[in-house]
Amino acid sequence: MVSRYAPRQQRVVHSSVNACLAPVCSLHLSAVTTVEGIGSVARKLHPVQERIARAHGSQCGFCTPGMVMSMYALLRNNPCPDMSHLEDAFQGNLCRCTGYRPILEGYKSFTTVTHTHTHTHTHTHTGYRPILEGYNVGFSFVSAPQSVPLFQPSEFEPFDPTQEVIYPPELMLAPAPPGPPPGPLRFQGERVEWLQPSTLEQLLVLKEHHPQAKVVVGNTEVGRYCPSVCLSVSPSLCLSGIVFGAACSLTCVGEELKRAVATSPAHQTQVFQAVLEQLRWFAGLQIRNVAHLLTLDVYSMLYGILWDVYSMLYGILWDVYSMLYGMYAMSTVCYMVCYGMSAVWFMVYYGMSPQWQFVSAFKQSPRREDDISIVTTAMNVTFTPGTSVVKELKLSYGGMGPTTVLAETTASKLVGRLWGEELLEVACSSLAEEMTLDPSAPGGMVTYRRTLTLSLFYKFYLTVLQKLAAEVRPLIPYGRPIQLALGSDRLSATELYHSETPTSVQLYQDVPEGQRREDVVGRPIMHLSALQQATGEAVYVDDIPLYQNELYVALVTSSRAHARILSIDSSEAQLMPGVEACLFADDVPGSNITGPAFLDETVLAQDTVTCVGHIMGVVVADTQLHAQRAARAVKVSYQDLSPLILTIQEAIAAQSFYQPIRTLQRGNLEEGFQLADHILEGEVHMGGQEHFYLETHVTLAVPGEDGEMELFVSTQSTAKTQSLVALALGVPASRVVVRVKRMGGGFGGKESRSTLLSTVVALSAQRLRRPVRCQLDRDQDMVATGGRHPFYARYKVGFQKSGKVLALDVSYYGNAGNSMDLSLSIMERALFHMENSYSIPHIRGRGFLCKTHLPSNTAFRGFGGPQGMLVTESWMSDVALELGLPAEKVRRVNLYQQGELTPYGQVLDRLTLDRCWDQCLQRSQYHQRREALDQYNSQNRWTKRGLAIIPTKFGISFTAGALVHIYTDGSVLLTHGGTEMGQGLHTKMVQVASRVLGVASSQIHVSETSTSTVPNTSPTAASASSDLNGAAVKNACEVLRKRLDPYRTQNPKGSWEDWVLFCNAYLVFRTPDLGYDFETNSGRPFNYFSYGVACSEVEVDCLTGSHKNLHTTIVMDVGNSLNPAIDIGQVEGGFLQGVGLFTLEELRYSPQGALLTQGPGTYKIPAFGDIPSQLVVSLLRDAPNDKAVYSSKAVGEPPLFLAASVLLALKDAVVGARLEAGLSGPCRLDSPATPERVRLACQDRFTALVGPPPTRGQWVRVSGFSGLGSVGSVGSVG
Repeated sequence: MVSRYAPRQQRVVHSSVNACLAPVCSLHLSAVTTVEGIGSVARKLHPVQERIARAHGSQCGFCTPGMVMSMYALLRNNPCPDMSHLEDAFQGNLCRCTGYRPILEGYKSFTTVTHTHTHTHTHTHTGYRPILEGYNVGFSFVSAPQSVPLFQPSEFEPFDPTQEVIYPPELMLAPAPPGPPPGPLRFQGERVEWLQPSTLEQLLVLKEHHPQAKVVVGNTEVGRYCPSVCLSVSPSLCLSGIVFGAACSLTCVGEELKRAVATSPAHQTQVFQAVLEQLRWFAGLQIRNVAHLLTLDVYSMLYGILWDVYSMLYGILWDVYSMLYGMYAMSTVCYMVCYGMSAVWFMVYYGMSPQWQFVSAFKQSPRREDDISIVTTAMNVTFTPGTSVVKELKLSYGGMGPTTVLAETTASKLVGRLWGEELLEVACSSLAEEMTLDPSAPGGMVTYRRTLTLSLFYKFYLTVLQKLAAEVRPLIPYGRPIQLALGSDRLSATELYHSETPTSVQLYQDVPEGQRREDVVGRPIMHLSALQQATGEAVYVDDIPLYQNELYVALVTSSRAHARILSIDSSEAQLMPGVEACLFADDVPGSNITGPAFLDETVLAQDTVTCVGHIMGVVVADTQLHAQRAARAVKVSYQDLSPLILTIQEAIAAQSFYQPIRTLQRGNLEEGFQLADHILEGEVHMGGQEHFYLETHVTLAVPGEDGEMELFVSTQSTAKTQSLVALALGVPASRVVVRVKRMGGGFGGKESRSTLLSTVVALSAQRLRRPVRCQLDRDQDMVATGGRHPFYARYKVGFQKSGKVLALDVSYYGNAGNSMDLSLSIMERALFHMENSYSIPHIRGRGFLCKTHLPSNTAFRGFGGPQGMLVTESWMSDVALELGLPAEKVRRVNLYQQGELTPYGQVLDRLTLDRCWDQCLQRSQYHQRREALDQYNSQNRWTKRGLAIIPTKFGISFTAGALVHIYTDGSVLLTHGGTEMGQGLHTKMVQVASRVLGVASSQIHVSETSTSTVPNTSPTAASASSDLNGAAVKNACEVLRKRLDPYRTQNPKGSWEDWVLFCNAYLVFRTPDLGYDFETNSGRPFNYFSYGVACSEVEVDCLTGSHKNLHTTIVMDVGNSLNPAIDIGQVEGGFLQGVGLFTLEELRYSPQGALLTQGPGTYKIPAFGDIPSQLVVSLLRDAPNDKAVYSSKAVGEPPLFLAASVLLALKDAVVGARLEAGLSGPCRLDSPATPERVRLACQDRFTALVGPPPTRGQWVRVSGFSGLGSVGSVGSVG
């Protein structure tokens, strides 16, 4: 939080800012407060820190300090905020673990609204009891007795805003003394000089002497400009508008415009309202607090508004010191105009709107909040007073060219026309001709962007029509009557988006009556590290203090996807400051061949590179900046090789596959298709996904004596890291120790790919005999490490008139990348889940792993299961459409029953699918929602709602170990083979040990995971860590308890401290009787299955493709929950990560194989605004699992696929939109169902005017096709 005294307002303004964008030099005369400064575990926690922790809003904890400081800054400015303030404050914060709901619930206790988010639970005998305040919107809910919530707000420390740290008085700006103003501040760095003028005249002089210097205010474009000069000017009000200093922050602009809107006639403030609407969705509050008017994003809407309403810009030409006055056509070139060699913009003027002028602005982006726009538009029409005759019209579009484009031809055609249907037809036809894009236009989405130009004009048309109807009664200009009325079915197209405050219900089974209070198994206790994470005291790898003589590694990576290395020249890099060494393949002392499952990779590339981002070498230097600068100076000569294969489509054409090709078959396909009444064939594409863990890959290597190497790593697989590092160093594995305290998220991305970095860091440390560290920047992490496998599937399904499926033949193609990694196991799991939760008597699945020139894809939450199941749910919905039957009935008739066999011959016992399904139908009130939805859709042409309910079945297996020490003072040290990455694994293990040993959980400590204490462990993956490590911990503790029994017998009245003596136990737990043979289709691949069902409802804007998540109900079978708070958090977090997978997150590559979506600016994960407005999570009661510790079940991965209910609900809405256009039957909606895909699937007269998408563009989707692909009906044979 940055605090500054504002003389004009005569108060201190507190702003949450992004530390990475705030140069220290810019903080002169500011007070900076970090999370450590407001409270600590040892001293005292601030209420902001305490509440996020106790509300279970911190899992991996890496994002928690940012959440804390956003809330703290809000409270410093407004001690009594409402929920809208809360939602604004968190627009710029991201979390990959929690699903956001518990963060909002904890902080809702600070607002003026009563605590209405519901934490609903069950008593063992009386059943579920929802607390309903704020939950039900139009639907009733069966009430039940009340019980204890997940956390008690009444136990929070009270918040007293008078007890905050005071602003330093010495930073208060005193009146300027008489005489000349002080000179500019000057800070000299190693390569950058920072000059900060105190007057405009000083700025001009500085620019004259430093013409190449970039003027910097908020530094939000730090990647584009080098910081040099800073200035600021305050806003002022004039008679006809508001003049803003060019350096005013967007937050300041918004506040001033809101005041003007509140005090001025509505017709005069249309420009202000249009700007405010765009500011709502521009970046997050942390960016708006520092960003100013003239450093907006390339596609920002404000330039178009300025252009269209004749706002005036004042500038100063520094070479002649003359004032320029007038209207400038602002565009994306504004960066150069404002900061180049011509002028320094000094102020911006927003004018009042005259009567009979109507202004609107629209922005369409992949994610509604904090996202870069795809297309923006500002539209301004002026009518002849008292009529609907167009007098003047301006239409401007951003995102339709390198600069903002005026649709002048279309506007000229519309002047003089009546505002009606005839004008609309002319406008749309003209825009379709005028707003064209080359198929190779940067950014792609050509058809979508062109369609948006028409759709957004139509929105403007309807909005103006509605406003005219209020001002102009039916008139008869030119002797012709007109009717300015907007049909009720089109009203929804004019509505601005307003988010609803999320409400939620959580249901779980309470612990049995009589359970000891000290026995915390089954209780919702807080994450063990939550308090430390909330105070910033939790230590991650890069928080470890620097060692003496420590060095830093930077990677030298390939810029080509498939090429021969001709030469590597590091001579320039070796001469740069701080550089100690440059290492390449010949410097690897052991084996340069590596790989987590197959030895088909290199530690450092030799001779050839097979993807962009392939690691070729490392530069070791004294600091991170020196290492990275030198790495960029390494010169590599390449010879491109053919073929270059990026997509699944290209791999199929080239028959580029890894071996083996897996086949899983049961029954007789030919017989099944002969018995079928209908046969449906089709295909499905599913894109990949970036892990986007908040903590990127990081390793610290410390060499020891006699070849020893100690590694501090953010990894899910300590044993694999140990073995591959030892292989590369040429030492026994016993010389390598891998330690993991915690990770800032993992999700499978740190199961195998973390070894890429760990190996080269250890190599550098061994070579130089000094500690070496490296943490990848976000862009390099995304480029080099791969993600979820994109999939493409072709299917043929046979079914009866009743909807019963008899036969399925499906082929899966996964984009494995440039090495096998774990791809074979991922494809096998996809095949194991190809039927999802449905009994299909005749079935065959084949799995092909495509060898491409992309970074190797790897494990991700679900591990192939979501890909396999999505294909199933896609054709299942098409079966229902083909038959004209309700989708929920078709799914229900095909659900597995108790005792049935899977395609791999495993008997399903203790099946709870039917219970989950029926409870989800009931709790979501599915049938009532369907009736209300049908009524809504019949009354609204341009917004449609969709509803879907889907099941999941997820198999669980793996291995684990544990070591438990009891010390003579009674304290217990617990170590196990699992790693903590936010999933609460350590917390659950303490709960298990506490029950077995009969001691308070506060006496048990988990230090870290280390190969020196628990060797040869399985990776923390496949959702099985609680089951398996829990079983190992339980077994070890039972051994210790038996050793203590003689002392208990001798002294039955003694205490725990009286009985203990120093003892320890090590146990390995292996799931019994697991194994499967694909050749014979025999074996038992899974120990048990987790089940769940989700129902989701969405609302789609058919003109833009955007949607709102209205409602989700989840019923999840987690057995007897070890910790309901953690399990519900895993369900919600996994679900929202799945929402990103299926509706939002999209990886794009250039045709040369370079990743274009590198970082949060271009790759969007779900944010706070993506939470369903109503979220109900219910843990199935009375469903014990006798195959896991204390009858629990795995919970990390299974819930993710339930987010496909959102995608299927979107498809349901699209079907409703297509019916309006006369289109019926099956349709395809690939994943992710982005606004682009949804909009193009909602075919109408606007898409018809634009035409089909091009086949190839400037970027590539790698899920099996090039360019955009088509969206249409699936063929049917029957």
